[in-house]
Parts: sequence; C-alpha cells; structure tokens
Amino acid sequence: MPPVRNAVSRRIRGVLSLDDFEIRAKRHLPKPLFGYIAGASETNASLRHNAGEFQKYGFRPRVLTDVSARSTETTLFGTRYSAPFGIAPMGISALMAYRGDLVLATAAAETGIPMVMSGSSLIRLEEVAAVAPQSWFQAYLPGEPNRIDALVDRVAAAGFQTLLLTVDTAALANRENNIRTGFSTPLRPSARLAWHGISHPAWSIGTFARTLLFHGIPHFENSYATRGAPVVSANVMRDFGKRDHLNWNHFQRIRDRWRGRLIIKGIMHEEDAAIAVGQGADGIVVSNHGGRQLDGTLSPLKVLPSIADRVGTETVVMLDGGIRRGADIIKALAFGAKFVFVGRPFLYAAAVGGQPGVLMAADILKTELHRNMALLGVNSIEEITSDLIAEV
Repeated sequence: MPPVRNAVSRRIRGVLSLDDFEIRAKRHLPKPLFGYIAGASETNASLRHNAGEFQKYGFRPRVLTDVSARSTETTLFGTRYSAPFGIAPMGISALMAYRGDLVLATAAAETGIPMVMSGSSLIRLEEVAAVAPQSWFQAYLPGEPNRIDALVDRVAAAGFQTLLLTVDTAALANRENNIRTGFSTPLRPSARLAWHGISHPAWSIGTFARTLLFHGIPHFENSYATRGAPVVSANVMRDFGKRDHLNWNHFQRIRDRWRGRLIIKGIMHEEDAAIAVGQGADGIVVSNHGGRQLDGTLSPLKVLPSIADRVGTETVVMLDGGIRRGADIIKALAFGAKFVFVGRPFLYAAAVGGQPGVLMAADILKTELHRNMALLGVNSIEEITSDLIAEV
C-alpha cells in the first residue's frame, strides 16, 4: 500500500463513532480551520440545543416482531437511497480536505446517499456534476435579480436536478469563535497562520500544498454564474453581502425559472413552511444552519413536529442539525422528517481520511441505524412513528 494510503488508514483506524472523527480532525487540522467547522455564532447556544434536544427523548421498543428482513433503504423524490440521510452542504470543504467537495460527492454516490454541494465551495460545480451527477446543489440567493437568473441557469446547464436554497442569511452572522481561533474571511496571511500550518504538516503538505501546486489559490467558484473572489481577497465579504432585502418574490422568481426539484433550507416556523409550499417548494429542510446564524434559535428537532403537522402531507419535510447517531435519525423520522442531513462529521471524516473516511462515516451511521431498527422492533423506515418514542 502506498505511504499516503497508509497514513490515511492510520488516521481513521479504530474509529467507532462519528464523534471519533471530530477528535482526530482537531489534531489533524490547523486550529483556525477546525474552529471554523466546529464553532457556531456568539455563545454557541443553538449549536448546543441541536444535539441536546435529541437527548430529551427515549424509545419505547416493540419486541418479537421478526426484524430479520429489515432495511434502511428509503425513497426520496423518486430516487432509492441506501439510508434516510445525506451529506449537508458545507462551505470551503476543499480547504479542509484535498478536493473536499469531490471527495464528499464521490463517496456519497458510492454509498448510495445524496450529497449537497455548497454554494460557498472552492471547486467548480461543473466538476462535481461530472463525477457525481446525482448530487444536489445548494445556493445562497444573490442580491440582484440578474445574478439570480444567471446562477440558476448555470446550475441547470451543469446537469443538477435538485436545487436547494438556503434562506436564513439575511445578514452575516456574528461568528466570534472564528476570530478567536484565528480564522478570518478573507483569509489573511500572518505569522500566526503560518505557524498553525507548520505545526500541522500532514494537512499542510497533503491538502494545502497539493492544492496550491495543482490548482492555485482557491476561489469561491459557485456563488454566482461567474468565478468569485479568491479566499484571500478583500472582495469576499462584498460577494457575500447584499441579502437583507431578499423576500418571497425572489424565491418565486427562482421557482418560475428552475425546472428541477426546488428545496428550501432554513425553515424554522410553520408559517414560513406554508408559504414555501404555496410558492411551489418540492421540499423543506428544517434547519438553523448548524447554529451558525441567529444564536439562540431553537433546535430543528424542537420545531419539526409543528412544521410536519402543518405541511407534511403537502411537501417533503427534512431535517438538518445535531444528527450524530443512528438513534438521532430514528427520533427525527418519528417526529415527521422524511430524511435528514449530516454536516460536520462528514467533513471531519473527509479531512482525516479522504474518501475512505467518508465511506467509513456513512457505514457507521448505516450500521447504527440498522442495529437500532432491530432493537426498536421495526423493519422499514416507514414503520418508524411517534408512538415509539417519548419524552424522558
């Protein structure tokens, strides 16, 4: 086995849970990059709520139900997936793992789950569509109508069938945690940043140096129809601004123009869910942006039942935020989600293990789900209902 593969294998050997990837990523990544992934906004209250809400509920298993034929497979928008979870969109993944978006997309395709490519990614969306055509694309609404039209047209031309709009970014969040760990947007070269790189040679050589050598300075490639600013440019902040005036008319403009599946992410109120359905959303992702926007926002699991009750029969309701175990997936499904998305753990896995790491993370989650279904007494995803859980 080549030395690089041996190194990757050592970094993921002995991993037993998704949380183990985080521990290893903290050692592998420079502090500013790990801090960017791990942190949220202000006090991190929403980030804590996301995981903590799952611990408030326990199971009421059924027994002697013959679960020998159980399956984690499910159908979403006419596509059969191996499990009811996918990889959430995560920005600047290619700084954390070499060619990170491609790693995540190809691993997802191999294991039979969807991957959502981030609009704040550093690899051209056309490259991802070419190697993993079933991937979804996530966009932030540009501030001007002509830029909205051009981006939608570009995504369609690349061959994506599913467009996911993240709509909870009216203003740039107060991410004090990024500043404290030394991460900035744009990235500003400094002695401190150089030291972090030198003290993490595996990342510096395996990800950063390889990227510079073969692909040059990374740019934000997919914020608009044209190439965005490099990660070190002062124009980065300008490119991510001008969103406070956006409204439902802009969403309707995209719905009128986009012919594929249109998903809206960032819904936390049942009234917004109803508006989205009325304007033609094919699906809703209940999400508080991983706790990275308005600090103090409730957890998605907390508001999921009211949203599912309001629009669950009219559209596909999904959830993003706080999923770390197969048991968490079951609780989300029991509360009305059709599907869930997992973000940070898959990026940690990509950072420390590349594509094998992502495949391992998916297998861990599938295995937990498969085992827990047996212990809960169900054979299919459809059999997971609210009567199987209760508040502890």
